[in-house]
Amino acid sequence: MEDTRKLNDCMNITIKRLTECTIQDTITAWNRGFEGYFVQLEMTPELFFNRFVNEGLSLEHSLVAFDEKKPVAIVLNGFRVIDGQKTAWNGGTGIATEYRGKGVSKLLMEAALNVYAKEEVKVATLEAIKENERAIRLYQRFGYEITDSLVYLSGTVDLKAASISHESIRPEQLQTYHFYKENLPWQCQWQSVKSGEAQIYYDENQNPIGYSLFKRVWNQEGQLEKVVLYQLEIFAELKEESIKSILSTITRENKNPINFMTINASLSNPVILIVQDLGFVKTTEQVQMVKKMNQ
Repeated sequence: MEDTRKLNDCMNITIKRLTECTIQDTITAWNRGFEGYFVQLEMTPELFFNRFVNEGLSLEHSLVAFDEKKPVAIVLNGFRVIDGQKTAWNGGTGIATEYRGKGVSKLLMEAALNVYAKEEVKVATLEAIKENERAIRLYQRFGYEITDSLVYLSGTVDLKAASISHESIRPEQLQTYHFYKENLPWQCQWQSVKSGEAQIYYDENQNPIGYSLFKRVWNQEGQLEKVVLYQLEIFAELKEESIKSILSTITRENKNPINFMTINASLSNPVILIVQDLGFVKTTEQVQMVKKMNQ
């Protein structure tokens, strides 16, 4: 695929697949595309391609825009079947500062949606920083709608001994449970957290009452330093003490204060209100956006 468009007298924009680009051009396109962004997203080649593997992104279907030979923009794409529908995820659209507002993002979105159409995608998804109003308006012009508000929270909790019955399983096993929520933000799905851990929680009668998907982060001394929560879903009566027992179970009753961080947690999840009451604070808020491709 190579598509060249003339935007004006001084710009000939060519769009290529990542498989047609050098590593250096790809990394340059990403780092230039996210200069001055709301959060720090600069990548090394190692970090960039680790992310591709971990999140199931596609080199063949991700795109880089060039002005002549200069990489100036990028969009990353991945595909999964979610709730029986082929779903695309835009894992990041970045435009170099001096090319913003000049039509490059429109060309890139058109090219990405053409890729989705050829792949017979039914649903297209993405997340955007809430404050990034220009990007949100662009996506809305292409038919995306805001469907949820998502938050990154961070907090340290004084935990007591765990008193909740639980079972530790592999993330891949979550999909075998009827209560697993498949349709969640891309980075929170089990496929993106294969190197993580999961737990199922039970009441006194051994009925399942919830589950979690998380990663534990260790320091160089082998001590637990941080827990990243990708999912914490409870489908029973919520109590603060139960949530604290779950968090303690995740840390395996570590006696040192442990920092927890949620990733793209839905504000509609009742657990979020409880952990905020426990002292978790919001660090970033995003909107989830969805486009039905047959509309």
